[in-house]
Amino acid sequence: MIGWNAFLLLAAVNVAPPATPPTPEQVMAIPPELKQRVREEIVNPTNSLEQRLQRLVDLVFQPRNLDAKVDPDTALQYDTAATLTVAEAWTQHRANCLSFTLLFVALAREAGIDARVQEVGQVVMWYQEQGVVYNAGHVNVGLRINGRHATLDLDQNVLYDRRGPRLISDQRALAHFYNNRGAELLAAQQMDAAREHFRMALEQEKRFAPVWNNLGVLERRSGNTAAAVHAFDNALALDPGLPSALSNASLLYQRIGEGDRAARLNAQLQRVREHDPFYQFMQGVEAERRADYPTAIHYYRHAIRLYGTAHQFHFGLARVYSLSGDNRRAAHELEQARTLGKTDRLRAIYQAKLDTLRKLNAGHAGH
Repeated sequence: MIGWNAFLLLAAVNVAPPATPPTPEQVMAIPPELKQRVREEIVNPTNSLEQRLQRLVDLVFQPRNLDAKVDPDTALQYDTAATLTVAEAWTQHRANCLSFTLLFVALAREAGIDARVQEVGQVVMWYQEQGVVYNAGHVNVGLRINGRHATLDLDQNVLYDRRGPRLISDQRALAHFYNNRGAELLAAQQMDAAREHFRMALEQEKRFAPVWNNLGVLERRSGNTAAAVHAFDNALALDPGLPSALSNASLLYQRIGEGDRAARLNAQLQRVREHDPFYQFMQGVEAERRADYPTAIHYYRHAIRLYGTAHQFHFGLARVYSLSGDNRRAAHELEQARTLGKTDRLRAIYQAKLDTLRKLNAGHAGH
């Protein structure tokens, strides 16, 4: 997945996927032995749909060996670079949000559960090894059980955009798969293989703007300026506010001497960023890393004006207020973060930080 200042909609990985794209049927195929386990362990006439779902969650997250014991060596691991088929995700015991979603949806349907892929336009994620990562595009599982809707997400450290998850077709989900793999191959300089994957993505979903953006990057790097212009124009016709396409197209038009058009696209990009709470938040994160706390405060406050219910934004503002020595405002933002926290664990964490800050303030007042 990408950072907001990246050209591609996927970060480079160390090992590129196979050059030949799998067919859609191969992407979604369940290994025979796994299909048998689903039928034996989950599809039981006496099991309700809720029981089937719980057993499926147990199967995916706590695979068991032949002795019916949980095998930690086969537990599913989260790997942001693992854009894998259903069979690969199961046998390799790793998945990113897309691979997990395809795996779970395929198994849920095999178990008679109504499952679909859901798409989120933008997310912010927190990773211990990478810090904060702003991603353009995220998917998870949408479930319908006895008339009720539920969402299952492999990544718990994620903040959705304000629209939240939206159901998409299987074809669009597969377009995500081929687009991700194509971007990985492009990052590995395997141009022909990347182009074939982008072609497969567009075969699934012709109106998928991120694919056109990535194809534009490929054509630009290959020296095919006219093809790159065509691809970026298609991306922006489908999604006029796609930041990566605006940035890429503006740079390309500037390079080929169309300065006025480049300036218009860059102005549009700045307007999009001005109204994007995630971009504003990431600017705050970068300023905080530089210890530029006044600038960080400016961006965090702007993010909150745009998306006031994100507890993470209030916590970021609380941090920089505290680092700036303004503990009164820091305490106020921590209270906001605690109120907006969606779990008891989160609220307890914020309460503990608030208690510590209040003790610090009381100590200073005593002096």
